[in-house]
Amino acid sequence: MRAIVCRAYGPPEQLVVADVADPVPGPSQLLVRVHAAAVNFPDLLLIAGKYQIRVPVPFTPGSELAGEVLVAGEDASFSPGQRVFGATAIGAFAERALLDAASAAVIPEDADFALAAAFGVTYRTAYHALRSVAQVSAGDWVVVLGAAGGVGLAAVDLAVAMKARVLAAASSRQKLRLCAQRGAAATVNYDVEDLKARIRELTGDSARVVIDPVGGSYSEPALRGLARGGTFVTLGYAAGTIPAIPLNLVLLKGISVRGMEIRTFMNDHPDEATRDVAELAQMFASGLVRPHIGARFRLAETPAALRQVAERKVLGKVVIDMP
Repeated sequence: MRAIVCRAYGPPEQLVVADVADPVPGPSQLLVRVHAAAVNFPDLLLIAGKYQIRVPVPFTPGSELAGEVLVAGEDASFSPGQRVFGATAIGAFAERALLDAASAAVIPEDADFALAAAFGVTYRTAYHALRSVAQVSAGDWVVVLGAAGGVGLAAVDLAVAMKARVLAAASSRQKLRLCAQRGAAATVNYDVEDLKARIRELTGDSARVVIDPVGGSYSEPALRGLARGGTFVTLGYAAGTIPAIPLNLVLLKGISVRGMEIRTFMNDHPDEATRDVAELAQMFASGLVRPHIGARFRLAETPAALRQVAERKVLGKVVIDMP
């Protein structure tokens, strides 16, 4: 089969398309013919050797996919021919990939492979952050940084579905227009506007939650814009810089700063994670939430797809379509 292979840690451009052996499923695994795979920011960190875990080279990157079951392991409750989607640590950028049966789900009839591939990682990350970490309620003001990116737009979609009021923060009118179309009640361009002042103004100084997958220079003004007793959730650092937050701000405003990483959330909070995944699956199955796909690439164009994510040019999700 053809697959994207990382033979040495580095930028997306050093990835190659190569012929590799088909993976062999274990007892609780599925061998899936991949129809679509989605790109995520951690894919960039993995191929650069900068993620929390270091995958030995060579390996095939890619963490979420959708496709058709070819072979089901003996303990896997799926059948050949079923349309499924799910997440995996690596291996999605290939014509065939393995999924643990426990992490796979059947694709709803009215959703195509691309939508299913784009739904998993970012929406789980955003929903855990909103539902379990920040405990968002209807009517709450939720500020989302990087609101047009993968995790950001997922957070916008889900907060709107939870009947919260969303203030979407992003870096261009095009991105903010998309957020408004997805239901954001207010928007702010943090590259040209005073983020702290606009958060206070637009929310009536009542922003209860900040969801931050970006980091960099945006985190501190967003934290300063929170109302007293608010919750700041850090999810990642797509801006490339890990911010240093003055702790006196946390003390003086009674703010809670929380971190959430999807890789460990299931182990750390199994009951909440199980509940969240079930609720999220129902939202997807009912059509309440559907991801926005901003760009699509062929398998051989995977380096360009990753570069678009690296340069924060993404509107929603980037998908790799398989032949």
